[in-house]
Amino acid sequence: MNSTLLHQIQQRITRSGTCKFFRSPANFQPDAALSLPELAALDTCCQKAMFKSMKHEEKEKLKQRCGGSWKLVLGYLLVGERNYRCEKSQVIAGQGHSIVVTAKGGVYSFGANCSGQLGLGNTEDQFEPCLIRSLQGIRVTQATVGSRQTMLVSDTGSVYKFGQDAFEGSRSSGTYTSSPKLLESLKGIFVVQASIGGKFSAVLSREGQVYTFSWGREARLGHASELTDVEPRHLSGPLENALVVQIAAGYCYLLMLAYQPTGMSVYSVGCGLGGKLGHGDTADLGIPLLVQHFHELDVKPLSIYAGAFHCAALALDGRVFTWGWRGHGCLGHGNVDQCMCLPAEVEGLKDVKARHLSAGDYTTFVVADNGDVYFFGRGARLRIQVDGEEKETVRTPKLATSIVALNEKVVQISATKSVDRINQGLGSPHTLVLTESGRLYSFGGGTKGQLGVMLVEGQKGRSTPDRVDIDGLA
Repeated sequence: MNSTLLHQIQQRITRSGTCKFFRSPANFQPDAALSLPELAALDTCCQKAMFKSMKHEEKEKLKQRCGGSWKLVLGYLLVGERNYRCEKSQVIAGQGHSIVVTAKGGVYSFGANCSGQLGLGNTEDQFEPCLIRSLQGIRVTQATVGSRQTMLVSDTGSVYKFGQDAFEGSRSSGTYTSSPKLLESLKGIFVVQASIGGKFSAVLSREGQVYTFSWGREARLGHASELTDVEPRHLSGPLENALVVQIAAGYCYLLMLAYQPTGMSVYSVGCGLGGKLGHGDTADLGIPLLVQHFHELDVKPLSIYAGAFHCAALALDGRVFTWGWRGHGCLGHGNVDQCMCLPAEVEGLKDVKARHLSAGDYTTFVVADNGDVYFFGRGARLRIQVDGEEKETVRTPKLATSIVALNEKVVQISATKSVDRINQGLGSPHTLVLTESGRLYSFGGGTKGQLGVMLVEGQKGRSTPDRVDIDGLA
């Protein structure tokens, strides 16, 4: 791994950790058997919330699963933090509603609230950001949204849920929860990431294990659940003993990134229509399977992104790979077949070193290392401007000129990916843009308040990103 980006990240953290290690007391008892780099790595690990709360035997077990080195444990923690923006500001664009997590763990919500998905204790749509005050004293580190649903993960590993109780397409009584409710079924599991799909949810534990729930008979996911079974179940198959470092849920499938000392691997499970599982066919999978094509291409994935019906991956060297349904050009490969069943590099980005991606409902954004932002896919509903004008379909990567014109360094983009094919009325998709300076911008559909402003009468959205005022995002 000496030549990989991950190794460089580990080295930088280890060096800074060594300096701090010598300047201040360590967070553990001295161990003469460890080298200085190992001591520094362990000291840095002990500063991480998810690691700090582990028992000694749990830490040692994690070390062995990572390859027997505290530097490898640190790498595992760092990759996870990077991919789900742990303890950093983050923005999430749902279908008709928006969630914003501040750097200090506060949560703001705005937009459609018909099922209490804003967590404010009512069902009134909100046209400006509202702080979820019932979470006072709880530090949220990660958030995910679905159709009329929201889940939050705290720094103590707890998960809170609000909004519609059932998933799209499920047999539902129409019940909902309008205030954050602790998921008792996940007690005993220290959760670091959650991801909501169209018919299921998935959570990732600090030990790198994946749990899924609420798929039902229509699409079993690693376990034989029934429609009435809403309990989290450990995902069976080849990942049972692997270290998963990131999960990404699409409408009817799940991607997982597994951590190994020699690099990372992508696994997939669920509905295979459109080739979105990445195995060269369109077959469904009941248990996770390794996406071999990355190894065949000698590509080391760093991050995974699940759109509603297409996938994207960011490689360690900054290259971008996509696969799945190609609707509206969302794969960025031009006029290809109806779908791509194997991951393929986006040739239009071969001179771009990417550092962040966003996959939505037939839309893809790419944030380059130099600050440029590219877009391809279904442009009409997002009202995105590329090359200076709104375009209905963008089949190859184009500069998102309306975002570039902000003249700010973008650190995260979130475009609506959750879909509700049965219950409409939540408004058109929208996009949230977070910059390094802590400024938040929004554009796209806005009839439900999901842009954080009240539009003028007759206006359905906006194509130019406008500022949304929320403190504490820097």
